[in-house]
Amino acid sequence: MRDNLELSYRVLGSIGTNVYFVINKTTRETIIIDPADEADYLLEQAKLRDYRICAVLLTHGHFDHIMAADAIRKATGVKIYAYKDEEKILTDKYRNRSANWATPTTLNADEWLSDGQEIELAGFHIRVIHTPGHTCGSCCYYMYEEGVLFSGDTLFKDSYGRTDLPTGSEDEIIASVQMLLTRLPEETDVFPGHMDRTTIGYERRYNPLSMP
Repeated sequence: MRDNLELSYRVLGSIGTNVYFVINKTTRETIIIDPADEADYLLEQAKLRDYRICAVLLTHGHFDHIMAADAIRKATGVKIYAYKDEEKILTDKYRNRSANWATPTTLNADEWLSDGQEIELAGFHIRVIHTPGHTCGSCCYYMYEEGVLFSGDTLFKDSYGRTDLPTGSEDEIIASVQMLLTRLPEETDVFPGHMDRTTIGYERRYNPLSMP
């Protein structure tokens, strides 16, 4: 299955968010993960490369991960997916920080997801992993057949997400990161919401939250 996966990303928005295109090489069906901003640019890039957008996945509801989501939905008719506990962030411009740091924005998902739920999009099987801590409804998307994890702002290379924003919890993010590091195979490639990619094996050795 991994041979059929193509990944591309753009760094967009005021905080430099990684926006991922997850492409099925055969069908060109494409998932966009965390469309941070610049919807017109993302749509143009998809058109130029024959990316056939079929869904938008959100790892969490902060403004720097969602600003282009609704425009993409309106332009393409695709559904937006998010974890069910994140509704309180997505629908509140103060909790998602857009009222403070960007254009005030609220958003509702079309599909609210649950922990352990498996969805099939673009021909890929994707497992939803609830990873609270950065926000109460933060989640990761695990493409287990391809060995790929999209970790949002939960797990970063050598680091982890901040917990001082609404619904954040230091205790919860410690538990979430340690769960990922202990349960997932070490060869899993991790694509975070900001900065560089990493692997579970690397983070087991170097992440400050890794268990001894």
